[in-house]
Amino acid sequence: MSFILASGSASRRAILENARVAFEVDPADIDEGAVKDSFAGDPAALALELAERKALEVSNRRPGALVLGSDQVLEFDGVAYDKARSVAEAEERLRQLRGQTHHLQGGIALARDGEVVWRHQATSTLVMRNFSDAFLADYLDKAGDILTKAVGCYAFEGLGAQLFERTEGDYYAILGLSLIPVLGALRAHGVLEA
Repeated sequence: MSFILASGSASRRAILENARVAFEVDPADIDEGAVKDSFAGDPAALALELAERKALEVSNRRPGALVLGSDQVLEFDGVAYDKARSVAEAEERLRQLRGQTHHLQGGIALARDGEVVWRHQATSTLVMRNFSDAFLADYLDKAGDILTKAVGCYAFEGLGAQLFERTEGDYYAILGLSLIPVLGALRAHGVLEA
């Protein structure tokens, strides 16, 4: 059975590759902005809704395949945030989160033949340290293309870890894909050996 990742995320690909999971990449083509604009639920439910829509969109055009959709929403003070659109917006986001607690809401769904067959939601709590303006400027200079990184404008698996004082939750969920539950679901659906 073919297993497909419905995402172009380099982080999600790396997580699956490092776990030696065989998969194809076929990014979903959904209008995330429209989903977010019309969604009335909380950020955790929004992440799961986006994941399900991604899995279903690819599943509908790839019959018989097991398709993994995943999404992550940054929640700060009850508000859901999108990825920054500019370095200036990323800098402002990091200033806003500095010294504060925020949550990453992760949603994951598996679909086959146009039907969701498994879903998972994970919440990670992250506390940014009260870093200096000089550190922030150096981080923005050295971090590379932070606009393609997580919605929080940090690559937690690298230099971005230095932004934090404390985290609670699944390390892989912070990176964008809760690996251990996904591996269990893949075993249950015959993609991996039990």
